Amino acid sequence: MLPGEALRLTFVKLPGLSVPVETEVLLAQCGCEADVAGLYLCEGDDRFSLKLNLRHEAGECRSRQLFKGMASGNARALFDGRVYVAHGAQKTVALQENHSLLLDAAASVESRPQLEIYADDVECSHGATVGSLDAQQQFYMQSRGIPREEALRLQKISFLSPVLERLPESLVNEVVSRL
Repeated sequence: MLPGEALRLTFVKLPGLSVPVETEVLLAQCGCEADVAGLYLCEGDDRFSLKLNLRHEAGECRSRQLFKGMASGNARALFDGRVYVAHGAQKTVALQENHSLLLDAAASVESRPQLEIYADDVECSHGATVGSLDAQQQFYMQSRGIPREEALRLQKISFLSPVLERLPESLVNEVVSRL
């Protein structure tokens, strides 16, 4: 990848696929960019792990990671994301986010966002949330005549939309049909 070019990757994990994903992205020349996003839908007894190592080896590079996921039934999901900023990779900008919804009490998601920084002039952040669908939003939609199941489906689509908008329409349709 040449400076000024942007790498854009998007991952999708659908229910029933329990394949671990391990990826490394290397930004080795000054001025490179990476935009990595993904979504995972886990249900039943699915087991899923995503390990991403994003390495900033050169200065003035930018990266953004955004992952969204949902787990139901007895499903287990793991997000293990690492941003590494090498000594001398000054002016690096790296953002990492992982947000997940638990749709059933037996489901679990473990999120491990990590920053390993050896430069001092950087702008780096990471964050993770695990929560559930908002009952007040469901009540509001139902009070406006939207059936409960449709209200739940709309909440799920809204949650995933920042990643869905990056996907081809055929894949969006497949993901939405599973919600």
